[in-house]
Amino acid sequence: MEILNYCPPMEPYLEIVSQDDDILVLNKPSGLLSVPGKEHADCLQARVQRVFPTATVVHRLDMSTSGLMVMALNKPAHRHISKQFELRETAKTYQAIVFDRVQQDSGEINLPLICDWPNRPKQMVDHEQGKKALTHWRVLERNTHSTRLELKPVTGRSHQLRVHMLSMQHPILGDSLYAHDQALAMSNRLNLHAMFLSFRHPVSEQTLCFDSEVPF
Repeated sequence: MEILNYCPPMEPYLEIVSQDDDILVLNKPSGLLSVPGKEHADCLQARVQRVFPTATVVHRLDMSTSGLMVMALNKPAHRHISKQFELRETAKTYQAIVFDRVQQDSGEINLPLICDWPNRPKQMVDHEQGKKALTHWRVLERNTHSTRLELKPVTGRSHQLRVHMLSMQHPILGDSLYAHDQALAMSNRLNLHAMFLSFRHPVSEQTLCFDSEVPF
């Protein structure tokens, strides 16, 4: 499991992209939990709440995934933004580097996912009991043994992008849960980054767009 040797990065300790009276947009580093684990208190939520005690998590990124997250600073803002995620009114774009050369230029993966209980926290494709999961992807760059992709999840299932890439036989580099040894050895971190996030401001209703530089 990913969490055995939990050594979250301390620099930068907290990277705030944007803030006002209602929301915080943050850049989460790879290796830091979004919320506390069973045995691990240090997480993005805890770090933020030291400075902003009322902050609450609206959505999460996997511990190994880096990039943009929004947190609410009051209950009305939390309800408003949560509803946008629930109704799929937000927009999220990720970048990933996957193993080997992807032949097609773009496509979509529509494979339902469910928790793989004997091997949790792993998820797996299950056509009978799985929840709908849809990802759009396109190639940005091909290298000899890898491909850089843009990924746009329509749904927000746990580990969705990681399992969907695995289903294409192109696991994400550095993925300690799903990559085979060769793909795992090609990077010291999961090559998955939430680079773009868009949602409506909970008070002004204005559409906000945020970008984060891809660190790999």
